[in-house]
Amino acid sequence: MSAYIVRRLLLMIPTLLGILGVTFAVIQFVPGGPVERMIALLEHRSGGGTAGGGGLEISAGGSSGGLYRGNRGVASEQVEALRQLYGFDQPAWERFVQMVWNYLRFDFGESYYHHKRVVDLVIDKLPVSISLGLWTFLLTYLISIPLGIRKAVRHGSRFDALTSTIILVGYSIPGFVLGVLLIVLFGGGSFWDLFPLRGLVSDNWDSLSWPLRIVDYLWHMTLPIIASMVGSFAVMTMLTKNSFLEEISRQYVLTARAKGLSERAVLYRHVFRNAMIPLITGFPGSFVAAFFSGSLLLETIFSLDGLGLLGYESVINRDYPVVMATLYFFTLLGLLTKLLTDLTYMLVDPRITFDRAA
Repeated sequence: MSAYIVRRLLLMIPTLLGILGVTFAVIQFVPGGPVERMIALLEHRSGGGTAGGGGLEISAGGSSGGLYRGNRGVASEQVEALRQLYGFDQPAWERFVQMVWNYLRFDFGESYYHHKRVVDLVIDKLPVSISLGLWTFLLTYLISIPLGIRKAVRHGSRFDALTSTIILVGYSIPGFVLGVLLIVLFGGGSFWDLFPLRGLVSDNWDSLSWPLRIVDYLWHMTLPIIASMVGSFAVMTMLTKNSFLEEISRQYVLTARAKGLSERAVLYRHVFRNAMIPLITGFPGSFVAAFFSGSLLLETIFSLDGLGLLGYESVINRDYPVVMATLYFFTLLGLLTKLLTDLTYMLVDPRITFDRAA
């Protein structure tokens, strides 16, 4: 197993570099960029480039080699200063090598758009993403697994058919559509004004006592969590049900019943551990992802400022440090959780070994 872990860790290096390299190469050909954005801002502030003998004419391609033609307002010295400020005066390969070296030291630089360190920016957005992701993760597991077991035990009954219909209807409704429906019904739309529509907490949250702070936080998160959670029920519930049904039909279950064990003892002492293998093995990845999940549409609908909105703004504003740093961090996190998931297989099922794993 140690050799397998070492091989997997070594394979992460070219995988990570490959993902960063492809993304970095794509960025070089994307029209626009921080330099062009700043030039456009300077032209706008100077009245469209008429002050001081005209403005800068920006090429349509937006590449670093065609930023300006002539001298119409924004001087070439200013353009060059902007290129040096954002590091575009260096060759692309040098910038990529420097970026990778900084990332190895967990130095992610500063945002072009927000003018803050990328690490501080991500930390500021984490409370929203953690709230959405963690509560969705916990409630999905706590409700779907018992419900799936119950459906497996009562397979084919009216309860099974009714709950299957309900969760499949919920699964078919996109989260953002359900969010809009919840706002219309309970957020002061056309019916009841029961829940707030913006922010993680109220403006006077700091002045509240701790019990009231908890109530206020849950009050704000109720609708977003419901909208985020409903779509996850179907997959987890049906996976649990099918896993238990498959195990219940095994020979060892018939043997346990023949020995006189009660159905409860057979279900939870014998079936439960084997049936939970597919669910538990995905637990590490889902748990870690819950801390860094982001949903642009839900965050926009409920006026929550989280990682989903940050990622969208970074792409739109060509905020390359944020785009590349978050890509690096989440890719590294995904590779590590994938390794952790593989190790969980072995812990849950001792029959699995890595002796011949590639």
